[in-house]
Amino acid sequence: MKARRVKKLDPRAALAENAARIVRVRLEELRSFAPDALDPESSAVQHDMRIAAKRLRYVLEATGFCFGRAGTTARRRTKDLQDLLGEVHDADVMLPRLSEHRAMLRAGDAAAVRDRAGQAGDLDPELAARAPHRTTYRGFEVLEVYLIARRLLLFERFIALWEESEEKGVWQALDRAAERELERVAQLRRIAERAERARAALLDAERMRHEAEERTSSAAAELAAAERAGTS
Repeated sequence: MKARRVKKLDPRAALAENAARIVRVRLEELRSFAPDALDPESSAVQHDMRIAAKRLRYVLEATGFCFGRAGTTARRRTKDLQDLLGEVHDADVMLPRLSEHRAMLRAGDAAAVRDRAGQAGDLDPELAARAPHRTTYRGFEVLEVYLIARRLLLFERFIALWEESEEKGVWQALDRAAERELERVAQLRRIAERAERARAALLDAERMRHEAEERTSSAAAELAAAERAGTS
């Protein structure tokens, strides 16, 4: 899954400002997969949510201190989400492999049993009962049952964790903390801009005063010269 682009990043800006921009995008990315990921059949969406949780977690591990308690809580929750969805994904990957391997064993056993039948007109059931991998199937089937049941359990834990996080406002608190940081930075920038404008106005006033003083001095000199010329 391709990560969403984070806009307005500035290498000259403070860490907290850039972190806030990244966190808000990664958080929105994570939350965008619900409610589809809450469908037990949506394994692809759950896998994408796991990746989104991992990305947000890594950002928070490096910059979570910028957002106080909200950052710490969200970092822990993203780790729990990542771990749970990772185990769900492991089951999703393993189950088709078991099924494929079991099918391969069945095909091999069928070929072996057919060879043992030789030129017989029909197949003796006793030959199938002595298939080379006859005892392996049961182990695979038990393992598949275990994985299916464990996936159900892990998925229930994922649902409970997500709902609890929403109810307790974990994601909302992180978003507000990041938004407050951006608002603080914007306010400081506005103050700096006003100060710069005031500084420029002061410099203009000083320049104008200096020019006025020069004009006054020049006019006084011209007046004095004219008066001397009139009395001579």
